[in-house]
Amino acid sequence: MASGSRVLRRLLHLSAGNCLLLLLLLLLFLCGQLGGGQKKKENLLAEKVEQLMEWSSRRSVIRMNGDKFRRFVKAPPRNYSVIVMFTALQPQRQCSVCRQANEEYQVLANSWRYSSAFSNKLFFTIVDYDEGADVFQQLNMNSAPTFMHFPPKGKPKRADTFDLQRIGFAAEQLAKWIADRTDVHIRVFRPPNYSGTIALALLVSLVGGLLYLRRNNLEFIYNKTGWAMAALSYIHGSSQAQFVAESHIILLLNAAITMGMVLLNEAATSKGDVGKRRIICLVGLGLVVFFFSFLLSIFRSKYHGYPYSFLIK
Repeated sequence: MASGSRVLRRLLHLSAGNCLLLLLLLLLFLCGQLGGGQKKKENLLAEKVEQLMEWSSRRSVIRMNGDKFRRFVKAPPRNYSVIVMFTALQPQRQCSVCRQANEEYQVLANSWRYSSAFSNKLFFTIVDYDEGADVFQQLNMNSAPTFMHFPPKGKPKRADTFDLQRIGFAAEQLAKWIADRTDVHIRVFRPPNYSGTIALALLVSLVGGLLYLRRNNLEFIYNKTGWAMAALSYIHGSSQAQFVAESHIILLLNAAITMGMVLLNEAATSKGDVGKRRIICLVGLGLVVFFFSFLLSIFRSKYHGYPYSFLIK
């Protein structure tokens, strides 16, 4: 009996040892599977980031179809943010707003691409309706242009859709929205616009050419009486009287100044193209400065001894 009990105890000990060994082997197997899965995710993420960086080196805005969108924007793993512009740029779509918004989007993407802060944490992409209609259907999107931010983790929230109708699509406004959603601050750099300089140079050249052609008959330039008569023939020289035509002239000058102020306000508060707003601002500023100077010179000519003048004496 004693020997039988000893054999039974050995068998029990052997069985417990085998169970422990099997348990250890199972744990090692699970750890290996988990480690292999994690390594696979890291390799997949590295491949996706490398591909996006390669595309970004060629173009600041990456064009995507349905397959690319699902692989690089929707499917995990991701550790980067993606800004997507959904648009319709083909001529048959006749979307002028899409073209204007695309110009601002290109300015913003170029500013990010060539800035010192450029990294693989943010990418700019575009999905055209004619190249990714399935993406529009997947997102239940029926309008363009639309800007969306896809965060590194989770689904886009309501604030991840840019409020284009309320804010407009200027590159500066888009940059502010991106900073709010991603903490990535982009300083917008616009290419220089030489149209105003060229127009001024042409005007100066035209005037210079006309003066050169009449270089032998320039007495009219030095005729002070003629200039004075042209300027003051409808302006009474005293503060005690005023011509009827003078009243209309003052009315027109004040109307021009008011128009300049209206244009300045429009340039500051409108949500249109930044280039057009800049032109409106310059035109408004020119109207205010020139016609206010003219009005001040008339006042100075009527109130002799008035010491102040601006541009025009």
